[in-house]
Amino acid sequence: MGRWQSCLETGRRLADEHQTKVRFLLAGAFNTALGLATYPALYFLLASLDLHYLAILAISQVVCVTFAFLTNKFLVFRTSGNYLSEYGKFITFHLSYFLVNLVVLPILVEFAGMSPVWAQTLFAVLVIVSSYFWHSRITFSSTKVAP
Repeated sequence: MGRWQSCLETGRRLADEHQTKVRFLLAGAFNTALGLATYPALYFLLASLDLHYLAILAISQVVCVTFAFLTNKFLVFRTSGNYLSEYGKFITFHLSYFLVNLVVLPILVEFAGMSPVWAQTLFAVLVIVSSYFWHSRITFSSTKVAP
């Protein structure tokens, strides 16, 4: 019992020391699930409208980026700073990736022969890995943290 208790105490201490990272991982898991589900869901739901897969990507991006901003601001970094400034920085990151995505997705679909859903999932992994570094150091770094 003493060993398990020691492990639990160590776990609690690490969680306390790295609260923001833990919250980012939890919110990120939820945002990732939403993001990974949104594009395929819209792709199949909007199939009867004959929308191009890149138009569906744009719709998906607006929904997912706005939701991710809200979860990062209020649940992860808990800032009380300037909404417009933070949203601008947040959008800059995601708009940059979106523009790259507009180039990479057609290459993966048209030239590599991948399914749009699998190609977009692969690209999303790159966004997920780099987003913590951008948002923790740029988007929410210079704002006052709420208690």
